[in-house]
Amino acid sequence: MRNKLFIACVLVWAMVSCRNNNPAQDFKTISPEMLKDKIAGGWAGKMIGVTYGAPTEFKALGKTFEDSIKWTTKDIIGSMWQDDIYVQLTFLMAMDKYGIDAPAKKFHELLAKAGYMLWHANMQARKNYFDSIFPPQSGSPEFSMHSDDIDFQIQSDFLGFMSPGMPHTATKMSDKIGHITNYGDGVFGGIFVAALYCEAFFENDIATIVNKALKSIPEESSYYEIIQDVIILHKKYPNDWRAAWKELESKWGTVDICGAGIAFNIDATINGAYIVMGLLYGDGDPMKTMEVSTRCGQDSDCNPSNAMAVLGVINGLSGLPKDMQEGVVAVGDSLFVHTTYSFNSAVDNTYKYALELIQKYGGKVTEKEISIKEQQPQPLPLKVSYPNTAFKSTIPFDSTDWKFTGNWNVHEITTWDNKIHKQSIVSGKAGDSAELHFNGTGISIEGNWYKDGGKADVYVDGKLHRTIDTYYFYANQQNTTSMWHILNLQPGDHVVKLVVKGEKRPEAEGTNMYITKAIIFDKK
Repeated sequence: MRNKLFIACVLVWAMVSCRNNNPAQDFKTISPEMLKDKIAGGWAGKMIGVTYGAPTEFKALGKTFEDSIKWTTKDIIGSMWQDDIYVQLTFLMAMDKYGIDAPAKKFHELLAKAGYMLWHANMQARKNYFDSIFPPQSGSPEFSMHSDDIDFQIQSDFLGFMSPGMPHTATKMSDKIGHITNYGDGVFGGIFVAALYCEAFFENDIATIVNKALKSIPEESSYYEIIQDVIILHKKYPNDWRAAWKELESKWGTVDICGAGIAFNIDATINGAYIVMGLLYGDGDPMKTMEVSTRCGQDSDCNPSNAMAVLGVINGLSGLPKDMQEGVVAVGDSLFVHTTYSFNSAVDNTYKYALELIQKYGGKVTEKEISIKEQQPQPLPLKVSYPNTAFKSTIPFDSTDWKFTGNWNVHEITTWDNKIHKQSIVSGKAGDSAELHFNGTGISIEGNWYKDGGKADVYVDGKLHRTIDTYYFYANQQNTTSMWHILNLQPGDHVVKLVVKGEKRPEAEGTNMYITKAIIFDKK
């Protein structure tokens, strides 16, 4: 009996040993032509999807978009000036200049110094750079109320495109670049999207791709939970995405710190869910996939862009509908604004970096075949940006709850419809103060960053918390945002006092402090 058991053990060991030493079991192979075609399909999908959804942006906030969607392949030219594409091409330009392994600060530098407008987490990251707050702190909840925003999610595509079948490689690069702008679910969203592409190089089934991509993010995260909710709802309502949308909205629709108290939800979680809604209900059909992702609303150009890019990687550019191929090829040499890149050069350099990464992580490249060493996903540790925090109320600057001392004046602006709007209250005089008593666990003082923005000290319950600087160099952008915040206070009554310093950095044109409102937070 012992001899039989010994022989059986030897046979099992031999089988395992042979399997582990068999190169065919450890590598995935693809031809150079197919790899480049799939990378081209990914970039093309971004361009197609973002232009399909662009006319609907901001028109379906907390509701589905039910108007007609008019789109032709001639509209693809509009992708040339979409931030979904040119921001990540800035990161690609950083790789060109400093190398694929450049430190995060170099990527941060090129984003901060780029000459285009930015919003939300990207804008905060730019501000943080010029305030000498660098990654990973630049995307952290301590210095940003945008940590969970969609920004990295819509600009991590290039990391997935250059990591075919290598989700761990994409995660490592996402960990570095994602924390320039985001944290927690904001980073996990970018990792998830990049992982969708990693898996789509070697898998055609949409549900399988989604489930495999989920393995790249922590199971305990809210992002993981909402994607699982979409999977469950798709099974519950396989032919009715609107019914699934309603249940998803009732649970997740108001989960957004950046957009607390308003209808526009820029959080990565809900928008990531809409990517997956499009993929699952689209069932591989490009037009249906884009339509569902777009009609789910909120950031309704970004989400179909990501969803369509997944189909682009699965099918390759050559496998997309002929009219879509022709639409992309027609603008193939046009430059994306603010970049040195066209579609064709983006494909070429992404392919070049993919070959570099494949070889760096144990793969092999020949003229006829590319062998990619298999990787298992390795999720980052769980990080939560704003634990146990929920919106409570908004206190506008003209509320009697505020106590303004000194020479404060109402600042008026002319809106897009030529109406005069009392937008904020402003003072640049040293010693002028704004005080607010509130009940809760956190507060954000919202206001404006301008070229004439100055400095102020902010006190919490009588103690100096931080000196803030509201100078921002981009002259033509209305920058209403969180100027200062604090969270995780003990529940109860607190007092915040902002004191104008009458000081500025050398390049600033004034010492003004603009206040629009305060947002109060409490425990969930």
